[in-house]
Amino acid sequence: STFCTVNPEVHSESVSCPCVCLAGKITVCAFHSQKTGLQFGNATSYLNLEKLGEGTYATVYKGISRINGHLVALKVIHMKTEEGIPFTAIREASLLKGLKHANIVLLHDIIHTRESLTFVFEYVQTDLAQYMIQHPGGLHSYNIRLFMFQLLRGLSYIHSRRILHRDLKPQNLLISYLGELKLADFGLARSKSIPCQTYSAEVVTLWYRPPDVLMGSTDYSTALDIWGAGCIFIEMLQGSPAFPGVADVFEQLLKIWAVSLIITLYYLVYYFILKKLNK
Repeated sequence: STFCTVNPEVHSESVSCPCVCLAGKITVCAFHSQKTGLQFGNATSYLNLEKLGEGTYATVYKGISRINGHLVALKVIHMKTEEGIPFTAIREASLLKGLKHANIVLLHDIIHTRESLTFVFEYVQTDLAQYMIQHPGGLHSYNIRLFMFQLLRGLSYIHSRRILHRDLKPQNLLISYLGELKLADFGLARSKSIPCQTYSAEVVTLWYRPPDVLMGSTDYSTALDIWGAGCIFIEMLQGSPAFPGVADVFEQLLKIWAVSLIITLYYLVYYFILKKLNK
């Protein structure tokens, strides 16, 4: 046995315990967990290790649970007093609490204080965007098949529960060191089981938004996510986004139409060549 280093103040140096550190996970002994009295839902139960990223509404940290020693990702949403909790955060929490699947990021805990709302997620080492940067020029065909299978399996799971992700992009697909892919960031997700006449057209990052939604359609379904998955598939194949570098909706549509026109012309030429050969 070794000395407990998770929270040394609970043990004297003369007391040993079976706390060990394996593969980034600290296994905490029963004595340690009982003495600390740490509980889920308490901010003191987690320690920030480093900042991973920062967005408009939230900051994400790599952290560690003092309850069980597991590495976690802490998504801290700072609340403005006059506005309260952002509605997207409420939606994300309510949806993720009911989703348990190997290809969906796991929500461990929620911490609510006067100043912030913190989501405690399982820690996943990187995302697909970073992975593609580390492997430029397109991914190996085996990895593409592996990632696409997991992406479509995760989408099948949420779609079977009448949930649309509505923000598929490489940054929102987490990748573990074992090659596991997990859907993350459900801030724009929406449950179709909730009665609603129309949805917003302001969903999905521009590069991954389908033509009908770009043109203002608010009557869409699971095809919205499938289009995004297709764009990600192309990006993994060629090593660059399918429809990149545009500033507004009209330019995005032109990018899509240009590619569609080339494909249409290709098949027309192919059709007429076959027709001529068959005469």
